[in-house]
Amino acid sequence: MFALVDANSFYCSAEQVFRPDWRGKPIIVLSNNDGCIVAANRQAKELGIPKFSPYFKVKGMCQRLGVIACSSNYELYADLSLKMMNIIGRFAPEQHIYSIDESFLSFKKCYPAIKCLRSQGQLIRRAVWKETRLPVCVGMGPTLTLAKAANHAAKKLPGYQGVCVIDNEDERLAILRAMNVNDVWGIGRRISQKLALMDIKNALELANIPPGLARKQFSIEIERTVRELNGLACKQWDEARADKLQIFSTRSVGERIIDYDSLLQALSKHIGIAAAKARRQGSHCKTMMMFASNSPYDEHPANFKVLVSFPCPTNCTKELTQAMSMAAPRLFRPGVRYYRMGIGLLDLSAQKHTQLDMFNSSKANPELMQTLDGINQRYGADTLFLAAQGIEQKWSMRRDLLTPQYTTNWKSLPAIKC
Repeated sequence: MFALVDANSFYCSAEQVFRPDWRGKPIIVLSNNDGCIVAANRQAKELGIPKFSPYFKVKGMCQRLGVIACSSNYELYADLSLKMMNIIGRFAPEQHIYSIDESFLSFKKCYPAIKCLRSQGQLIRRAVWKETRLPVCVGMGPTLTLAKAANHAAKKLPGYQGVCVIDNEDERLAILRAMNVNDVWGIGRRISQKLALMDIKNALELANIPPGLARKQFSIEIERTVRELNGLACKQWDEARADKLQIFSTRSVGERIIDYDSLLQALSKHIGIAAAKARRQGSHCKTMMMFASNSPYDEHPANFKVLVSFPCPTNCTKELTQAMSMAAPRLFRPGVRYYRMGIGLLDLSAQKHTQLDMFNSSKANPELMQTLDGINQRYGADTLFLAAQGIEQKWSMRRDLLTPQYTTNWKSLPAIKC
């Protein structure tokens, strides 16, 4: 048996953890630079707030209906997600973190010892709520796809109280019959439209397709989905994920950059992010791509790109930043109002198999980077950083509605008055 534990409207629920007065109220969370609505809880959706719409179009509507709007508090979300995943992982010998708010569990090595899976699901829910104040739903089934379907039922269908277990044929048929085909894991919008032309509208009708026909009409992945809906395990999570071959850090700025120093600071910030990602997966970079542009909607769109190669592959933030400083003049043009820039680390190779150069000694400082990462991991991102990033980053992402970073910033620690 597998379980999928999923937080309810995770971003919105995370905003409510330290604001009990917000619980039960409509909340939305906005994207970078407070652009679009990326998350909305059930109360906001019931008021007709459209997800993924530009915030400026519905701002008046939100204020009129009393909807609470928040900027994306990534630091808070990441920390609460880590705590939630650690709690969930205590309930099974095998765990696979699928996304920031979803985690699979496998009970195949301990299922006979669990007397009641429904009680186990309620234990998970209570533990997560007690220790993080995050509401979750639990779905269990004999395959990963059925566990996903059970989780959907635990959230959407009445009577399950946040826990659904598909452990018999009647339960499976009832849930699949009540589930739209586009809600099945792995069925996207384009495939669901094609299925609709075949008069297949719910998950049970999809499960009744002959697997061979599903493979012929669509793909082997859809065939596996059909078999999984019928209780035959065909999908497994990757126990060893392949390393990324490219790592990018890119983002639009909250205030246009018009001077050279600010462009250097922004690029240095992105190097710090990308290099830390490379070190986490144990990779070295042979080529770095730098790019900067104004908005494509400007009167004269401008886009600049520079490639920098390293004789010795590296993931050292200091070495990458020095190389960026040497090449940055080729990106800057006076009069251009830069809106988006970023860094790409290309030609990644495993750190343990790095090929050194006999005539060029490495300039990397792995001990310094290990210290940098250790401090930032313990005390929060950018506790320690290169001065090249700048102290006052006026160009940084606009988050006018940002809530306090309660768990990662000393200045945001909740004050308790006794």
